[in-house]
Amino acid sequence: MMNAAAERLAALDSLPAAELCGLAMETLESLVVVLNQETTLLRAGRAKEAGQLTADKTRLAQDYMGYARSVQRQSARLRAEAPALVEALLGGHDRLATQMAENLRVIATARSVTEELLTDVAKAMSAKARPKTYGANGELAGQPPQAASGVSINRAL
Repeated sequence: MMNAAAERLAALDSLPAAELCGLAMETLESLVVVLNQETTLLRAGRAKEAGQLTADKTRLAQDYMGYARSVQRQSARLRAEAPALVEALLGGHDRLATQMAENLRVIATARSVTEELLTDVAKAMSAKARPKTYGANGELAGQPPQAASGVSINRAL
């Protein structure tokens, strides 16, 4: 007896060539659109709105990977039954790769800018908290209060 995942894979793999390629292409195109929307929003500095696309992007990416793996497993059959659709799918995959590379570049830039801003804010807060008077030994008196010690940055994101 097959488990549910194996049954889903078998069902995908047994789809007619045109249907499997069509599902893969439709999902791929939807993923490209969402990636483009996210990239555009991030470039405009609208990170909160871009973040709202994460669930759709994740779902579409997972769906596309499932279809792409099925296309790979069935490549000989699909090339024999629907060579033009397979070629179109390969072209779409290239567009997806290009859009993903651009998306990742913009995400990295947004992350870097955010880190720089937070670092600058932390430095400014720390500078304001420093004492501005000198002690008897000619050095700045006292230490800044702990509450103004800076901002923590999570670089794992």
